[in-house]
Amino acid sequence: MDPSQVIIRPVVSEKTYVLAEAGKYTFRVHDRAHKTQIRQAVEALFDVKVVDVRTVSVKPKPKRRGQIAGRTRHWKKAYVQLRKGDTIPIFQGLGEGE
Repeated sequence: MDPSQVIIRPVVSEKTYVLAEAGKYTFRVHDRAHKTQIRQAVEALFDVKVVDVRTVSVKPKPKRRGQIAGRTRHWKKAYVQLRKGDTIPIFQGLGEGE
């Protein structure tokens, strides 16, 4: 699997900003990607050294639009911890100025 297919997008939330300050970054990843593929993809795309990868399967939530009931999609989230001193520029400066 190509590294650009493994990493779908970064997860942006208040919790991820706090984790990013500690060197832990959160990404939405391909459902079938395993930890080794995620590690290799992050190292290839961002030129950093990954220390640890933790994954979570996010369960679907029930949603309603009027009488029509449905569910959101399930997806996979990865928490990636980088070597001390490494950063990913996507998350830099997003929480400043508030």
